[in-house]
Amino acid sequence: MNRFSHIDLRVNAWEQVREFYEGLLPELGFVHTYHSRDWYVFAAEGELPSVPYFAITVDADHKPNNNLIGFWAADRAEVDRTADTVKRLGGSITSGPGLLPISPTYYAVYFEDPCGNQYEMMHRLN
Repeated sequence: MNRFSHIDLRVNAWEQVREFYEGLLPELGFVHTYHSRDWYVFAAEGELPSVPYFAITVDADHKPNNNLIGFWAADRAEVDRTADTVKRLGGSITSGPGLLPISPTYYAVYFEDPCGNQYEMMHRLN
């Protein structure tokens, strides 16, 4: 059983990241939105609360740190597409895309949202 449920993410300002997340999260499978006054929720296919979701709220005092959220890619082409999407939407690539010395088939891109939250999109063969 995959025990992943959700991510509650803080950002400094919704206006600063809105375009980034509205463009990126659907490409990652978070295709339904359930926004409220305080939360911007992007959910996977299916019905809440039984599907994974990505919830974003504003905290003006938020300070990004070394935490990282990682996503699996189906193949290297998806890693490359994600890198292109991140750049187009105003995020920053911090490493890659490319093979990394983690394992001989570990292909990834590391990136940040416009507030500095860190992510990775990776593909590797077992």
